[in-house]
Amino acid sequence: MTKQRILIWYRNDLRVHDLLALDEAVAQGADIIPVYCFDDLLFGETSFGFPKTGSYRAQFLIESVADLRSSLQKLGSNLVVRRGLPEEVIPTLAEQLKVDRVSFSKEVTSEEKRVEKKLKKALSAKNIKTATYWEATLYLPEDLPFGIKQVPELYTNFRKQVEKKSEINQAIPAPKKLPPLPEIEIGDIPTVAELGLEAAEIDNRAVLQFKGGESEAIKRLENYFRQEDCLRNYKETRNGMLGANYSSKFSPWLALGCISPRYINDKVIEYEAKRVKNNSTYWLIFELIWRDFFRFIVAKHGNEVFKAGGMQGFDIPWKQDWKRFDLWREGKTGYPLIDANMRELAATGFMSNRGRQNVASFLTKNLGIDWRMGAEWFESLLIDYDVCSNWGNWNYTAGVGNDARGFRYFNIPKQTKDYDPKGKYIKHWLPELESLPGD
Repeated sequence: MTKQRILIWYRNDLRVHDLLALDEAVAQGADIIPVYCFDDLLFGETSFGFPKTGSYRAQFLIESVADLRSSLQKLGSNLVVRRGLPEEVIPTLAEQLKVDRVSFSKEVTSEEKRVEKKLKKALSAKNIKTATYWEATLYLPEDLPFGIKQVPELYTNFRKQVEKKSEINQAIPAPKKLPPLPEIEIGDIPTVAELGLEAAEIDNRAVLQFKGGESEAIKRLENYFRQEDCLRNYKETRNGMLGANYSSKFSPWLALGCISPRYINDKVIEYEAKRVKNNSTYWLIFELIWRDFFRFIVAKHGNEVFKAGGMQGFDIPWKQDWKRFDLWREGKTGYPLIDANMRELAATGFMSNRGRQNVASFLTKNLGIDWRMGAEWFESLLIDYDVCSNWGNWNYTAGVGNDARGFRYFNIPKQTKDYDPKGKYIKHWLPELESLPGD
């Protein structure tokens, strides 16, 4: 029997552990060619003219790809890197290397699905097979107690059903060894400048100096769970805004698939057995299930999530007031909590979950500005940008999502009092404010 040759096209799954495509190829004893393509489409512009991938996210991606290459080299393989359109680059490479199959992970949103469709068509024309895998969530689609079209509209209903009727698979260990690559030019990893962006310089006031890659993701988990022992208090601290450990900060690595949510789940179970099992350990999984929910709900609703009316199709007269929008994104609204959060985002590519809820509510409810402008600004800047979570959350906050409850908004003065009562966070990012109201 002829040995199979499989090309694994890496996308938002930049790891060697818990990767179904890799595990299956290893089990088949195939020759394996790992490939990453820097997609030109991701370095274009959004519909409102922002860089689709800004400097912070580009730098994190570059670091993650470099780390993946290092991990593969340690296993005896390597990572082939190319730049261009994957639907053109991958078929050319596959034909050149005489591969039998191209394996890759499925995405659920339109741009990514369009690439998959073109890729499959080009490969089919060359008589090359494809295999797709679901890699991104705790729960696999086939393990859900309902089909994608029947995904409950409310998170609570989704969570209760999956917790009761579904199982989370254990993470697959990384392979011990991989076959060497055939003779091929492996290609250089581009710099931020080569991708047409300015160098990313993260402000030293950042909550954490994030660095991309599977190695860094696992290091962060070990630090948060074991060294600092922060998991035991996660539920009480997760709404913080200042400091490295008020929340897990796993989201940037999860967004690029540098760490698997199933791996995190395994480590939580281990922590519960060795240290403590409480509301905080449960709550971390609760938040990962939110992430699953957004992916499945976006898979259900498709392109509606990107339209002004959102998943509900509401006809709301949103304004595209650039003058006010610019004040918002530059952190010059005059509302200290909003301005501090927006300046943190601009200076670091990160913002707390509490901050995101506040600034999104302010843009949509206080200013009445088209929420899609905010969603695209987040897409451009956030190092943890995840298409489903970002657009799902903006739908939700704008009141056009699957859990719309009319005119729900955040009372900014009350939020300031509740979450930054001494003004430490605000003063951290707005040092020009010597005193705050109520000081």
